[in-house]
Amino acid sequence: MKRILLASVAALAFPMGTAFAEQLTVFGPWLGPDQENVEKVLAVYAAQSGNDVRYVGSDSFEQQIVVDLEAGSAANIAAFPQPGLASDMAARGFLAPLGDDVANWVKDNYAAGQSWVDLGTYAGPDGAKAFYGFPFKNDVKSLVWYIPENFADAGYEVPTTMEELKALTEKIVADGGTPWCIGLGSGAATGWPATDWVEDLMLRTQPPEVYDEWVSNAMPFNDPRVVAAIDEFGWFARNDAFVAGGAGAVATTDFRDSPKGLFSSPPQCYMHRQASFIPAFFPEGTNVGTDVDFFYFPAYADKDLGTPVLGAGTTWTITNDSPAAHDFIAFLQTPVAHETWMGLKGFLTPYKGVNPDAFSDPTLKKMNEILLNATTFRFDGSDLMPGAVGAGSFWTGMVDYVGGKSAQAVADDIQASWDAIK
Repeated sequence: MKRILLASVAALAFPMGTAFAEQLTVFGPWLGPDQENVEKVLAVYAAQSGNDVRYVGSDSFEQQIVVDLEAGSAANIAAFPQPGLASDMAARGFLAPLGDDVANWVKDNYAAGQSWVDLGTYAGPDGAKAFYGFPFKNDVKSLVWYIPENFADAGYEVPTTMEELKALTEKIVADGGTPWCIGLGSGAATGWPATDWVEDLMLRTQPPEVYDEWVSNAMPFNDPRVVAAIDEFGWFARNDAFVAGGAGAVATTDFRDSPKGLFSSPPQCYMHRQASFIPAFFPEGTNVGTDVDFFYFPAYADKDLGTPVLGAGTTWTITNDSPAAHDFIAFLQTPVAHETWMGLKGFLTPYKGVNPDAFSDPTLKKMNEILLNATTFRFDGSDLMPGAVGAGSFWTGMVDYVGGKSAQAVADDIQASWDAIK
């Protein structure tokens, strides 16, 4: 069948069930309310295209997609939460390239567009690189949460540079308060919140190309630039005066309990650096935007590295090639695909062409402004590293670090674990 572009499909507006209609299957990680949201987006596409669109979600996506691809029974479209896994599947020949036109569209229409193109560009089975992954539905991690009333009472202003953030940290201590709540506890995953800190600080102390070399291990984990970023985290986390409960409490405080100090009276801390999901663990009835708010985890004014943003999200790929699959990727390049989910919950987009008023949630609208103002976007680095490192030695190394081990020794250990799996 000749490929039908979305514009043509919309213009034809043929009803479902005609000879032109195709079945399109989509596989993703969403269940529950998130599944309902993605299905509403897919319903818009179905209505425009006339195609029969069916979604299946799984909480074991990472395992099931590999099984489906190896069996030759994958959905047409798969939304990968981890681009590293998508890259692996492209290398095995399981993904269809999206084409230079789509890559150029992303570069021109997304804030920090080249960053997003790079995120979805992988080596195929012949080693040649191509654009395979369309970024759609993203998250922001570079956030600092605070209580506006507490700031106002103390006369503090929201810092706009890292230098100002450090100065505010010291001023809060001088005023008799505690600036930060930090908790790394997460059961078997204890340590992961510190990896986000280090990733954010790598992006604020080094160019993005260095971050990429670090994540791929083209630059060793124990390179002095990485060691310096770990020690930057230590500036905040290993000072007893800077952290609620003292530095010794950082590793043992559960990350879900950590922000509670913001809401104490008097406050046990004034700031908490965590991703956009953390309001789920705020006290019941907390109103984000009034009771509690957030600001961008700022960049250093003296390093001229722009406004980098750390985040995560899903990468949409063609895992069973068909004309409808390419047509659906074209649909993702239209404002309505983004604005439909913007009007629901849990969606951010770097697409500069959307109407920001489409957000039903003012908090998401403000987060999205941070994404749109990014000069560089990078995906959570630990998720791009081999599991033994990114979800293993990096986590445990950060626990060792806040416990007193030197950054150099920790970085040496993590690099040794990476060498062991090569």
